[in-house]
Amino acid sequence: MRILIIEDNRDILANVLDYLQLKGYSVDCAQDGLSGLHLATTQHYDLIVLDIMLPGIDGLQLCNRLRQEARRDTPIIMLTARDTLEDRLAGLRSGADDYLVKPFALSELVARIEAVVRRSHGGRKRQLQVADLSYDLDTLEATRAGQIIKLNPLGHKLLTTLMRRSPAVVRREVLEEALWGDNCPDSDSLRSHIHQLRQALDKPFPHPLLHTIHGVGYRLADLEERD
Repeated sequence: MRILIIEDNRDILANVLDYLQLKGYSVDCAQDGLSGLHLATTQHYDLIVLDIMLPGIDGLQLCNRLRQEARRDTPIIMLTARDTLEDRLAGLRSGADDYLVKPFALSELVARIEAVVRRSHGGRKRQLQVADLSYDLDTLEATRAGQIIKLNPLGHKLLTTLMRRSPAVVRREVLEEALWGDNCPDSDSLRSHIHQLRQALDKPFPHPLLHTIHGVGYRLADLEERD
């Protein structure tokens, strides 16, 4: 499971990071609201642990922007020293899934993470979405504009990696590691699989989603929508 922690208190951040990593989680960190918002909108996370009092933009604003502007439904647990009913309601109204008051036991945080993720997986399909392209992580069915996209096994891995990181650019070496680990074949192999994926995703449709960033890597995004 991949978790993002957004917390400006270095001691709390270090303690939570160490504990979650000991429990086997993959963890990224941010110490201000804008950095946290950037990570949350450009990377895929299974859950976000979000402090309310942050420099830049606070946790309530960040949560609201994730839900309303970025349309992200990543589960969020809010951390705060405030314990009034109104504070808890404000956090939940902004889009948080749970609320934990400081100081807290690290074991309770892990229990809440497990409970929130369990509820979110039980209540919704695990699905990635980029523009009119959808990918169901449970059935491995890819569709664009309602049409089924047929992919080979490496095509599924490639699509998953690109969609999880959309709209960010994914470097060639990251894609090669996702496909082959440490046993990457010759340098033309990735280009060949990208070509096959592009034929399946873009050729039958009016505008492309898969873009080459020369000398860097590839991105999956609706650039027309961004203009």
